[in-house]
Parts: sequence; C-alpha cells; structure tokens
Amino acid sequence: MYVVVVGGGRVGYYLTKALLEQGHEVALVEKTASVCEAINEELGSVCIRGDGSEVAVLSDIGAERADMLVAVTGDDEDNLVACQLAKHRFEVPRTIARVLNPTNEVLFKKLGIDVTVNSTNIIMENIEIEVPTHLLTHLLTFRDRGLEIVEVRVPPDSPVAGKLVKEMSLPAGTMLTLIIRKGARPFVPSNETVLQPDDQVIAAAPAEAEAALRSALGVSEP
Repeated sequence: MYVVVVGGGRVGYYLTKALLEQGHEVALVEKTASVCEAINEELGSVCIRGDGSEVAVLSDIGAERADMLVAVTGDDEDNLVACQLAKHRFEVPRTIARVLNPTNEVLFKKLGIDVTVNSTNIIMENIEIEVPTHLLTHLLTFRDRGLEIVEVRVPPDSPVAGKLVKEMSLPAGTMLTLIIRKGARPFVPSNETVLQPDDQVIAAAPAEAEAALRSALGVSEP
C-alpha cells in the first residue's frame, strides 16, 4: 500500500516509521528542511520537503497512485486542504485527518474526510470509560460507509444481562464483534453467547442506529 503522510512532527514521524516497518511504501511531506533531513537520516529517503496542502507538491510525489493520505500537521486548515486535494484532485480512495480543535471535527466530516482523529475527544472518551454514567464510547467512524464502531458496557440492570445474543433485538445492520469480559480473554460472541453485567461489547452499527443500539442494550442516554 502506498501511503502519503503530511506533517513530519512526532505523530507523522512515528506513523511513517510504523508503516515502513509493516512493509508499506510511504512518502512523508514536511515543510521544515531540518526536520526533513533528520527524518531521512534515520528512515531513509522517505521525506520530501514541501507543503502537503499544495497541488504541485502532491503531484510530484505521485499522490494520484496513493491508496491513502494521512494529514497530521499541527494546523487544522492545512490538514483539511491536504485531504480535500487528495480526495477531489487526485482521487485518493481514503483520507485521514488529525483535528486539533474539536469544534472543527464536524466540518471535516461534512466536507467528506473519511476519518478524523481528535486527541481531545480520544482522551475524553478514555476518561469516560472510567465513569459509570458514560456507557457508550465512539471508537471509530467510517464516514464513507455510514458506519460507527462503538464500545458499550452492559449495565448491571440491563434487561439483556443474562440473555442470549440471539434473543436481543439489535437494530438492522448491527453486529456484535467482540466481548471483553473481566477475568476472561476477549472473544467473538455467537448467537449462543450469554451477555453478563459489565461486559464491554464492541459493536459495528449504522451511524443512525445509535439510539436503537442503546435501547437494545439497556443503556440510558448520556
């Protein structure tokens, strides 16, 4: 897979390093010459000095053949422009953008960015996992498919606690993909799996089905 990474800061550097270790072809675009030189000294000739939000730069690195572009600069506007150019000018199939300002995330999604990564929301969701009143956590959004990956903790008083998965009334298009249970290894549930209180259920569901999924698992609104 050919991946274009825009932004050579810590996030871009470690992402590029991990992708290379997995055998992917990577082009890293970074504005600062000294940063680019340091990365090339360590990782090889993978960093190209330039502005990843400019057409000419993306054209020079062959963005039209990229399978994915990931924009992780420290500027939301640059990340948005880079992803927009990749998607609409170079027809890159998948774009991922880092979003620093949480209020910009809605705009990014409306403008067609496939996946947004907001560190503030990630931290908040991990905090919320520790708070009993927050029982549903968004893990990932596939905007192009209208799909959400969520984690739901089964409340002790849930009507489905003690019932088989096949007895649940899950919303259409929803699939329970993993159960994390205290004292046991994570496992893929079957129709005969009995849900237990405090099970952490990883589910894939249509974005519009969140309310119905909450209801099916007996999770109250936040």
